[in-house]
Amino acid sequence: MQSDQKPPKGNRLEGLDLARYVAFVGMVVVNFTIVMGVENGTGVLNTLTVALEGRAAATFVVLAGIGLGLAGLKGLDQTVWVTIKRAVFLLIVGLLNMTIFDADILHYYAFYFLFGVGLLALSSRALTGVILGLNLVFTIMILTLDYDAGWNWDDHTYSGFWTPAGFIRNLVFNGWHPVIPWLGFVLFGIILSRLALADRSTQTRLIVGGAAALAAADGISAILTTQLGQLDPELAALATTGPVPPMPLYTVAGLGAACLVIGLCLRVSDRLRTMGVLRLLLPAGRQTLTLYIAHILIGMGVLEALGRLGGQTVGQAVFASALFCLAATIYALIWAKWFKRGPIEALMRKVAG
Repeated sequence: MQSDQKPPKGNRLEGLDLARYVAFVGMVVVNFTIVMGVENGTGVLNTLTVALEGRAAATFVVLAGIGLGLAGLKGLDQTVWVTIKRAVFLLIVGLLNMTIFDADILHYYAFYFLFGVGLLALSSRALTGVILGLNLVFTIMILTLDYDAGWNWDDHTYSGFWTPAGFIRNLVFNGWHPVIPWLGFVLFGIILSRLALADRSTQTRLIVGGAAALAAADGISAILTTQLGQLDPELAALATTGPVPPMPLYTVAGLGAACLVIGLCLRVSDRLRTMGVLRLLLPAGRQTLTLYIAHILIGMGVLEALGRLGGQTVGQAVFASALFCLAATIYALIWAKWFKRGPIEALMRKVAG
């Protein structure tokens, strides 16, 4: 079955690159907060970091789906072959990254792309059905399987990852970003790629719809967790919007956050371009793969050298995140003066096309 929409007209949508930048900053804040051992507390900064958990990453994956969908609209056969090669590249890089950072998302991306490109020819209605099915299957899985298998929740380590059974279990079911249901974020991005994203009416629908979905998910979750918590705390966990485990309300919240961020970034990109701000941010937004790896190797490496891994405050984590993102933005701006792509993006293009 062929795609049911025509590709959007016009040049590259810079608002999507801006959204990637915003999602990247969110992921840095979340990951630095985790590795710096920040405990949950109160206050504005704590509320911000909690709100970003899982939602910045979900926005990233939706944006990846948009990119895959736009590529498919230009030519499905070539897109399939290139995507398979890039998936292999990401799998290798991700598994190497796993040796130093247990919460790596790149090896999951490899399988998101493999499954996503296989479903690329489906209609938007069929893709919506698959997204619903993924969330239903995950709900059944968590009610019938042992979600804690392999996990030591005290230090967030996962035993057996490098065994076939442990790898598949982590990949599909109980890892940080399991294919079921996270593949749904890529599929939703494919659906969005078929919309007229450059139109203000579409952007308005994304903003309003995203905000409504996010508010509804959080509101329903608050009610259900209170009621279920009185019966059994474990039941309450099934109604959260947190990313672990990724229950259906989390998917709704993640999709809502993605729509809100993407819609806002598309809407404000023209104004930011006029103000001269956009040109400062886009280079970083166009090499987020390089910067993702850099925030682990360099950012977390510096934190470790300074003895800042563990026992830090949320303010220290946000400050460290801001410093790294500022440095990353300046680096990308300088790099873009001589090179079209980031170093890892260029390597992937050379290897995978």
